[in-house]
Amino acid sequence: MLDAIRAQFPALRRTHAGRPVAYFDGPGGTQVPQRVVDAMADYLLHHNANTHWAYPTSNETDALLLAAREAVADLLHASVREVTFHNNMSTGTFHVARALGRGWGPGDEVVITELDHHANVAPWRALERERGITIRTVRVDAARGELEFDSLRAALGPRTRLLAIGAGSNALGTITDVAEAGRLAHAVGALVYVDAVHYAPHALVDVRAMDCDLLGCSAYKFYGPHAGVLYVRQALLERLDVPKLDPAPDEAPERLETGTQNHEGIVGTGAAVEFLASLGTGATRRARLVDAYARLHAHGHALFRQGWDGLRAIPGVTLYGPGPDRPRTPTLAFTVRGHDADAVTRHLVTRGVFTSHGDFYAQTIVERLGLAAAGLVRAGAACYTTAEEMDRLVAGVRELAGR
Repeated sequence: MLDAIRAQFPALRRTHAGRPVAYFDGPGGTQVPQRVVDAMADYLLHHNANTHWAYPTSNETDALLLAAREAVADLLHASVREVTFHNNMSTGTFHVARALGRGWGPGDEVVITELDHHANVAPWRALERERGITIRTVRVDAARGELEFDSLRAALGPRTRLLAIGAGSNALGTITDVAEAGRLAHAVGALVYVDAVHYAPHALVDVRAMDCDLLGCSAYKFYGPHAGVLYVRQALLERLDVPKLDPAPDEAPERLETGTQNHEGIVGTGAAVEFLASLGTGATRRARLVDAYARLHAHGHALFRQGWDGLRAIPGVTLYGPGPDRPRTPTLAFTVRGHDADAVTRHLVTRGVFTSHGDFYAQTIVERLGLAAAGLVRAGAACYTTAEEMDRLVAGVRELAGR
């Protein structure tokens, strides 16, 4: 199955320093299968038009956008009227934060966490300045790389209007029990916004099981184009005081989407969901996705354990985040003694291994780890990652650490 998957990614034919490139940069954006690019090109070349007009290419655009919305609804276990598209998750979050913030003011509180990407921090911090709300922060146990739920319970209260929480840490790979966190937030009458950008490529989202009110993810993290998705519970979406143009649609879901959308990106997002579904079997697209994600989880977990065990055996290497026996994504975060993260990445490039380095916009947790200056090295396994590539990553780190 792995060979069949890899055959669909033209990027995997690239070589560097005489070796096939091993792409471990998926947490910052995965490679894209040919079928996604073909779907986008076909739209632009044969159906390109604006929406809701009475001529064929406009009708075809409407149909293709609806099909993509239906595909994403299956991915999230949502309804079509709850799926909205945006330039990226950050933009979508700022937009919906402004809408919610119009009804908030001094005395209202939003709870954020130290583990989150700042796309789920900055939009709420902006309301602190603009609307006078109060921000409360949930602490992370830096040694374990997991949220402290006692801190969460203490932060929630009768004035809490929203909990902003990540399902998966893009820096450490931690998977947080957002369903339990949401239960606690709903018990005090708060809304729940889940950042699933890092979670969605590795674990199948179920907004019903999570019982969240809003959830954001990005197609370019799950083999699609640079496009953002925002789920909003329909009853909330229909009453949000959204900034919008007066002539624009006022019905869900389009009322949350500003201006002419990135049609080719939306079509490509739907194609990315179809690609994921093609990796599984079942009578419905959702069933195929369930099966595909089970297979991908097994593949990713085996690779993560291989990398974790290999790196842990190297003197001078420090690993961060939960180990293989805790809920997590197949994302390795580590440092090498005596070498800044960018130096490690540059060394690995000479071996044809592409990793990422820095704080990945998860600035708070990286600061808590004392790594604001040196940064982390991040290596994520994807559906196309092989055991040989993981061996090459470990060997490259071992070579550098031994100098």
